[in-house]
This record gives sequence, C-alpha cells and structure tokens, in this order.
Amino acid sequence: MKQYLQVLEEFNIKGFQQDLISWFEREQRDLPWRINKDPYRVWVSEIMLQQTRVEAVKPYYKNFMDKFPTLVSLAEAHEDEVLKAWEGLGYYSRVRNLHAAVKEVQESYGGKVPDTPDEIGKLKGIGPYTKGAILSIAYGKPEPAVDGNVMRVLSRILSVWDDIAKVKTRKLFEAIVREIIFEENPSYFNQGLMELGALICIPKSPACLLCPVRNHCRAFHEGVQKELPVKSKAKAPTMVPIVTGVLRTKTGKYLVNRRPNSGLLANMWEFPNVEIKEGMSNQKQQLAYYMKENFQVNVLVQDYLTNIQHTFSHRTWDIFVFSGIISEDIKENEEVKLLKPEEFEQYTFSRSHKKIYEECVQKASLL
Repeated sequence: MKQYLQVLEEFNIKGFQQDLISWFEREQRDLPWRINKDPYRVWVSEIMLQQTRVEAVKPYYKNFMDKFPTLVSLAEAHEDEVLKAWEGLGYYSRVRNLHAAVKEVQESYGGKVPDTPDEIGKLKGIGPYTKGAILSIAYGKPEPAVDGNVMRVLSRILSVWDDIAKVKTRKLFEAIVREIIFEENPSYFNQGLMELGALICIPKSPACLLCPVRNHCRAFHEGVQKELPVKSKAKAPTMVPIVTGVLRTKTGKYLVNRRPNSGLLANMWEFPNVEIKEGMSNQKQQLAYYMKENFQVNVLVQDYLTNIQHTFSHRTWDIFVFSGIISEDIKENEEVKLLKPEEFEQYTFSRSHKKIYEECVQKASLL
C-alpha cells in the first residue's frame, strides 16, 4: 500500500469523485434492482450477479422477486421451491447460502438485514464484495465493494501492476477505495465504478475516448490501458468423462434420480449417470452395469444421442448421452422417479441435465 500512498497524494480525489458520480447519475442503466434501496432486493441481485451477466440475470431476478417479494417469504419457502426459481442460473450453492442466510436474518435479526460490517459479514455466502455492496447501496455506508470490474478500473486509473488474481491485491484495492470513496454518496460511487467497468472500461478494448474519468487515468496517459490489469491465468479445468442414460419404461416414462443432499448440485434431479472409469472404453456396458448395481434393474442401452459439456470452476463434465429401455418394473421413492415428459417441469434439474431433457426428451415428445 505504501507505494501507492504517493500516487493517491497526487491524485485528484475530489475531481475523480465528481466526474464519476455525475456520469453515473446521467448514464446508469435502468435495472430492476435499482428501483429502490431495499437491502433484501439489493442482496438478491448481488448474489445473482456473481459470475453471471446482467442481461442473463434480469428475467431470473423478476421471476424470483415475484415469487419471493420479501425476505420473510424467501425464509419461509421450501428449498425445492427456491431451487426451482433459481433453475438455469447455475452455481446453486449461491441460492442455498442465500436461503440459509435469510432464515438466520429472520430468526436472529427480526427480518431486518444487518447494517454493520461485522454482523452482515457473518451471514452465509456474504463475502467482502457482497458485504460492501449491500452496506453502501442499501444503507449508504462508506464500505468498499471490490469485484473484478472495480479492480480493472482502478488498476488502470492508478496504474496498479499487482496481480488481481491474488487475495492480497483485492485487499490492496479495498484499502485504496477506503481512501477515495465519496462518503456523502458511497452508493453512487461504488455503483459508478462497477458501471464504468461494465460499459466503458471493459477488459480487452476499453472505450477510453468515452470515459468520463479519462483525465484522471494514469494508464491512458501512459498508453498502457490494454496491458492492465495484470492477471495470472487460472489452471484449465479437469475434463471428467461421464456416461448418462435417457432411459424409458415400456409405458413411456423416464427414469430420474435425486443427487445426494450435500456436495455439488445437492438435492437436484438428473438422469442416471456415472463417471467413466479409466480403461473402460465401452460406455454402453458401463452404463448398463451401473444401473444393475445401483438401481437393481436391467436396461438395454441403445443409441448414442448427444454430447454435452458443462464447466464448473475446476472441472468440466464431458457427458455422453445414450437412450435406453428399462425392461422391468422399478419402484419409485423420494430419490427415484419415473416421469412423463410433461412432468419434468415440476422438478429442478442442473443446467446440463435440463439441456439433456430439452434435446432428448422434449423434442422427441413433440415429434
């Protein structure tokens, strides 16, 4: 931080604040979560916007708020209902943490979202950025809200060459924001930085000639704006081959099962699948063996249908999908269901298995 103290001493903080906030007041996008400063609405929007584009979030946000317009309504909802409202957004741990946290707010804080850093920071799923966003936007507290957009903007404005992939660099930017934040309107200051990063100071081709704070930007004046921020490359995700069965009974129903109640995509529904073991090249055989061992049924695995890939942060599912026939009766229970095509909408599936349904069941039922 010491090396940037001199930079901040020479930095026209007041001019930067004024130029940024004036621009945001004129140019801010009309977004549904900006209708008011209800901390619950701000909270939901910030959780949805993690790792998801604004345009993709808009319809989900509307649907979610229609179903759960208040913190109390979300706290009292059943998990299956909450997951269904989130279906398609991915990263389901976000909504599970949100659901658990609003329950805690309901029980421990009388339904009022805490307005202090210590209290709100203890809630499940609320990290430094989300904490700062809620406190500054909803409560007008001068707290930093530093995400990738903000680090990109400030790395260029102040010519910061530290690796933004490192935790210590995020902490550096949090310290910088505490020095330059406009305490009279921290909401517009933080949102202005985010908006600037989303619309103008974009990753590869920043629109510097349109930038309202160009005169304050060291990287622009040095001609290095495209070289910043510095970010080390993450490891490529591990490829995980999986064989999946779209298995139909003689009565035209499809077999699905629920995932375990903990871990990745907990409690969500999916078509039967198994990771392909090294050295086992016959995918049909492995699927049939898996069904016999885990569901105690014999299946006739038939045609290859499609390949679907879905990437998580550290792994990619490489899913090979086959059709098949279940030739004997199978008992349903809380973890195993036989569904007609029109019944799938009642259950919550991960994005990859929803795509399997759309491509391999829904299309077939419409033919």
